[in-house]
Amino acid sequence: MARDTTDLTPISTMDDLIGHLKDGEKPAADFRIGTEHEKFGYYLEDLSPVPYEGERGIRAILEGMQSLSGWEPIVDDGRIIGLFGSSGQGAISLEPGGQFELSGAPLETIHATCRESNAHLAEVRAVAKELGIGFLGIGSSPLWTLAETPIMPKSRYDIMRRYMKKVGTRGLDMMLRTATIQVNLDFSDEADMRRKMRVGMKLQPVASALFAHSPFTEGKPNGLVSWRSEVWHDVDNQRSGLLPFVFEEDFTYRHYVEWALDVPMYFVTRGGRYHDATDVTFRQFMDGALKGKVEDPEPQMGDWVNHLSTLFPDVRLKRFIEMRGADGGPWRRICALPAYWVGLLYDDATLREVDEMTADWSFEEVSAMRRDVPREGFRTRFRDATVLDLSRKTLEMARKGLKARGRLNDEGNDESFFLAPLEEVVARGTTSAEELVRLYEEQWERSMPRLFKHLSY
Repeated sequence: MARDTTDLTPISTMDDLIGHLKDGEKPAADFRIGTEHEKFGYYLEDLSPVPYEGERGIRAILEGMQSLSGWEPIVDDGRIIGLFGSSGQGAISLEPGGQFELSGAPLETIHATCRESNAHLAEVRAVAKELGIGFLGIGSSPLWTLAETPIMPKSRYDIMRRYMKKVGTRGLDMMLRTATIQVNLDFSDEADMRRKMRVGMKLQPVASALFAHSPFTEGKPNGLVSWRSEVWHDVDNQRSGLLPFVFEEDFTYRHYVEWALDVPMYFVTRGGRYHDATDVTFRQFMDGALKGKVEDPEPQMGDWVNHLSTLFPDVRLKRFIEMRGADGGPWRRICALPAYWVGLLYDDATLREVDEMTADWSFEEVSAMRRDVPREGFRTRFRDATVLDLSRKTLEMARKGLKARGRLNDEGNDESFFLAPLEEVVARGTTSAEELVRLYEEQWERSMPRLFKHLSY
């Protein structure tokens, strides 16, 4: 997330919180696609990670990007921590370990989002090359220990790092050593939201296998296809993972709000300062728990928006729906992720078909699939099939949905050709992670420099 929200509108009732989500509804003609992707910076000469400060640090990259793009700076305690396009072009932000993220603009087609990603990476390369820096497209840092990983100077991350140690064993790994590709999608009404959330939640383990791309940790294979997905199993289970109520037929905005109200907060911002609020839930906040602890202790809409951004279920609901199950990866994967989900969710006939296919999938079955995918990948069993079978079937559906959308580029191609990297993986029958390990073992003589070269944008 590029920046936290300031909205002083007072909150007085549950309906205010529900109304915020409902305000995201829009007609299908106005549906947009927002794509986010993270990448790891490293020094070309020795493969070490890039710290924030210094003449060749992350700050220097941001300042170079600001000069090149003309975007406005995002500042935290006097330090530049991101950029945003003042005309709605998107934003650049830092993840806790220096992962460089583009939060793309809401665009009409995958053609447009792919052009956006390509332009962004070209600008990043132009700035980083002068500093002797490269960027990796992968789901987790393949070489550095936690101790070697730099920490970015963002106030919300200081609070999160302290809190993570209290609620799980892998929170710092998640924050500092993982990277993702994510797509944000729209909904037309509560019924449409329900269907998309339900389908997205059930198929997220399939997406994790399709995009599995984190098989190295601290300089050697880790035995997993998605170390990033495995890490999420013990980050903070109060606010992450699968949500059982999303599987219910009567799931509504209110159900999501009720859940979010009882998740501990991270912070509130007042007067430009972050105040630790990890000892209260949002419901307790609404009942006056911060009176006498912070100035203006009554909850504001900006507090709710920020709280929603600190919840980490596999599919997250805001005024749009976020698909969160994919590892970071190479440029073609940045375009493939929105293609997969837009194909499944933005064509009504395809959405009905995939919803019917998954209608009787239980929370327990999907939980088991989610548990096994990080290690087993496509071999993971689901009933009498495998995740490879599900991947093949859902890719066929996504292709059909994209063709039905009929959004053509200047050459007359629809969006379905962006699925090609995933179709190649399914045709091979092994995940991209397994292919990386094969190359590392059989062709690269277990060389980390060759791995980095292969993964660099």
